[in-house]
Amino acid sequence: MAAGMSSDADPAKLTDRLGNRWAVLETSFKFHASCRHTHPAADALLSILEEYHLNAGDIAHITAHVHQAAIDVLGTITNPQTVHQAKFLMPVTLGLMAVHRRASLAEFDGVLTDEKAHAFFGKVEMAIDDEVDSAYPARWIGKVTVKTKDSRTLRARVDEPKGDPGNTVSRDEIDAKTRRLVLYGNVVEKAAWKS
Repeated sequence: MAAGMSSDADPAKLTDRLGNRWAVLETSFKFHASCRHTHPAADALLSILEEYHLNAGDIAHITAHVHQAAIDVLGTITNPQTVHQAKFLMPVTLGLMAVHRRASLAEFDGVLTDEKAHAFFGKVEMAIDDEVDSAYPARWIGKVTVKTKDSRTLRARVDEPKGDPGNTVSRDEIDAKTRRLVLYGNVVEKAAWKS
């Protein structure tokens, strides 16, 4: 299986510190409902939005400074036709963060008709960043540059995305996400029963 999934598999890692090292403690919680490659930039953008009290309408342009794999996976689609496609696009995820302050299942379900989020599809670009690229995949650094409509240039970075062991989610954040998922599930189930 390892050979089928990787060109540099190391079977010795399966028993490395067996009984002493608990990999479950190194597990990440997926905090956003988008492709993992969007998470570092989404977290960095959220930090700018909160620190400078920005609204979506204040933003003229966003540059996500990324590793090459993010560009390879996220591609260049500019007009998603399905929710699944939307989850693999940096402009969509950052647009949802700018408009709603989160990119969860409910926000993605409405993204194809969300005019405020659509306004960001052309405002977001990805650019290779040497530091981010050389750190990947050991580290998933997030960097963004935001240009505001009043001509400010704001920058932020996160050294680990929200949900990673070094930036884990709090009990309250897990509780809030669980509640959102339950409410989302109830809405979807009710809609299915009506049809």
